[in-house]
Amino acid sequence: MARAYLSIGSNLGCKEENLCKAIKALEQTAGRLLKCSDFIETAPWGFTSAHPFLNAALCIETDLNPELLLQETQRIERQIGRTKKSVNGTYSDRPIDIDILFFDDFIVENDHLVIPHPLLHVREFVMEPLHQIAPQFVHPKLNKTVEQLYKELFEFGIRITKI
Repeated sequence: MARAYLSIGSNLGCKEENLCKAIKALEQTAGRLLKCSDFIETAPWGFTSAHPFLNAALCIETDLNPELLLQETQRIERQIGRTKKSVNGTYSDRPIDIDILFFDDFIVENDHLVIPHPLLHVREFVMEPLHQIAPQFVHPKLNKTVEQLYKELFEFGIRITKI
């Protein structure tokens, strides 16, 4: 069994319901939920929208490998109504987004999956909820704890406006 840390977010439809549906679906097919952060509301990151996001971080225990977990998260996104993925840094409104942040201390880099998530440490909407559930987890590439990365995010002034 592995521990996977996920980020989930929604800015279309009933956002809280979308997050709850994603969590329930993950529990049914991907693994046992160990921790869930508070839901936080933030402004969109990387694009302009009138629709704020609701975000959370999860820790699940799974027997899936990283590739199968990715397939499962994408299936759940489609089930909840996501019709297109963000490509090359072009983001848009979406009913659900599920990202794999960490998978134990694995480092995965291929054409369709990068773990740890390459932007997690510069996104407040990821770091704040992740900090709630895993402050002592060590980023396997940066060799810093989530706590250290969270503090650095504010020291360097990289902030996402909360709603």
